[in-house]
Amino acid sequence: MSAAAPDPSDVRFPSIEGLRAFESVARLGSCERAADELSVTASAISKRVATLEDLLGTPLFNRSLRALALTAAGREYLEQVRAALGLLAAVPLHRRQAQRVQRLRVSSPPTFARQILVPALTDYTAAHPEVELEIVLSIPYIDGGQADADVEIRNGDALAAGVDPLMEDVLVPLASPGLLARFDPVDVPQDLARLPLLRTPLEPWTPWFRAAGLDWHEPTQGPRLVDLGLTLEAAVCGQGVALARPSLARHWLRSGALVPLLPALGITARPAHLYYAVAHSAHEPAFGFIDWLAAMASDLADEAAQELLSRST
Repeated sequence: MSAAAPDPSDVRFPSIEGLRAFESVARLGSCERAADELSVTASAISKRVATLEDLLGTPLFNRSLRALALTAAGREYLEQVRAALGLLAAVPLHRRQAQRVQRLRVSSPPTFARQILVPALTDYTAAHPEVELEIVLSIPYIDGGQADADVEIRNGDALAAGVDPLMEDVLVPLASPGLLARFDPVDVPQDLARLPLLRTPLEPWTPWFRAAGLDWHEPTQGPRLVDLGLTLEAAVCGQGVALARPSLARHWLRSGALVPLLPALGITARPAHLYYAVAHSAHEPAFGFIDWLAAMASDLADEAAQELLSRST
């Protein structure tokens, strides 16, 4: 039969300071040495030990001798105290280094996280080792916002949110070489009528059609992909032409898995939405992260635009 649990009202907890003082004195043999180790005065050590003895109702040290020596009760209690302090010391959050870590929870749409944020994290963590990042994904059209995130990256109306966009993106048609090999060459915008056009409500085709001088309606055939990354993956698999941002497709553009259509004509459109970031925390790491993110994303978009321009010359 197991022993009954102690009555909580009958338990008297000593202070951590008292336990540490007792253990240090027992190990080092004097209040002065314990005071040096714990960075307090010898008088404070003596008072903490005396308070502990009053709480326990028994002396822990024999003070009749020149040097402090543990009583029988003190020796037994020391083993218990060392075990308890060892358990507390093993808790990671109790360590000074862990307490200096500043945790930052960042919410991001999936494609932005995979194609822009995560590849650049090495630079951020190297410059800010004191910040522990946690990246969580938000799903457009489903999540109502990550209120528990310190920083939230959104694809939407930055002006309405009262902030600047992280980068100025453009939209261009992208397709796999395998898809293009199955059709006649695309020399003018009207030639896209022969190719399957991938659909996503996040990047409608109408703005690009108008920029190209085409009075066409939105495509009505083929799967409707409610994710920019899935749309790009479908284009890589040769399922159709994606209207996409070079900043998000730069990995596939560099590898040749995707190529821009009509690069010499330089026809682009502005996305209906742009990426921006908002801080839900007043802590400095949140604002510092947004500053770093804006500079990084802007440089990346500029590089992608230059790469696209180089293909047209």
